Amino acid sequence: MIRIVVPGVGEVEIAHLLLDVNGTLTTDGALISGVEQRIARLHNALGIMLVTADTRGTAGALAERLGIAVQRVPAGYEAQAKADLARSLGADHVAAIGNGANDALMLKAARIGIAVLGNEGLAVSALQSADLVAATIVDALDLLLDPVRLLSTLRH
Repeated sequence: MIRIVVPGVGEVEIAHLLLDVNGTLTTDGALISGVEQRIARLHNALGIMLVTADTRGTAGALAERLGIAVQRVPAGYEAQAKADLARSLGADHVAAIGNGANDALMLKAARIGIAVLGNEGLAVSALQSADLVAATIVDALDLLLDPVRLLSTLRH
C-alpha cells in the first residue's frame, strides 16, 4: 500500500493500480522501455492489473512477462467496464493510468487518475477526467514510486 498525506485533501491510501495497455504501457504493441523495471518495484506495494480490450492480442503475454494480472474488458463496453473494475476494487484505494477515451471513466472513478501523453496521444476526455497528467508512462510510474512527488500536484 502507498500512503501519503496531501495538504488540503487528507490521507490517500492506494492499494491497487490499474493500467491501460495500448498507448499507455505500449507503443504499437511494444512495451515502453523502463516500464518493466518500475512495475517490478511497485509489485510489492500494490496489486497491479492490466485492464484492456486487448486490441492487439498481446495482453496475456505482457501480463505474464510483468508478473501481474490482466482483466480483459468487452469491446464496445471498455469505458464502463474499466470504471466498474475500479469501483469493485474500492475506487478510493485505486490509482489508474491511461491515455484513451475508453480510460476516462476509470481515471475519474479512481482515487488518483493519471493520464499519460505518449507516442499514441492522449484523448481530451481522458485528460479532463484525470487528476494529473504525466508526460510518459515512466514518469507516471515514478510518481507512485516516489509519492512525495504527488504532493505538489494534488494539494489544495
